Amino acid sequence: MACGKSTSTGKAVYEAQKAIDDKIIADYLKANPTLNATKIDTSGVYYIVIQPGSGNALFTRSTRVTIADTGRLLTTGQLFRQTNEFHPSFTLSEIILGWQLGIPKIKKGGIVRLLIPSRYAYGPNPQPLVGVEFGLKNGLPANAILDFNIQLYDITN
Repeated sequence: MACGKSTSTGKAVYEAQKAIDDKIIADYLKANPTLNATKIDTSGVYYIVIQPGSGNALFTRSTRVTIADTGRLLTTGQLFRQTNEFHPSFTLSEIILGWQLGIPKIKKGGIVRLLIPSRYAYGPNPQPLVGVEFGLKNGLPANAILDFNIQLYDITN
């Protein structure tokens, strides 16, 4: 019985945070109607294609992408990540779910903006080292809603 209570409590906490995140993103989009954001299925992740890119792109979980990105907290605008001249490569299965859903919306050379609810980023898990170099004293907080601009430099299958 204790396990059932724990699970229902966990689900209630998840659903409560989901409602909070979705309202914050909806309010942000309502205040910024020119963004023309599109919701990805029922995920709560929104994307704005800034530049579509070109070529054929087939994305799988093993696709390797080389990107440049800038990440901010949606609620404060605080910068927490910026790659500048360094262009990291990742396999799609290694990155946060919000990126896994959003990056395939563009092709090589494309730029996409992603608004990512916490459940598709790091959820209730704070990231104490992320963003410290940009002034986030304690790193990314738990349940952070993220705002990324991502440029896709290369795709390898």
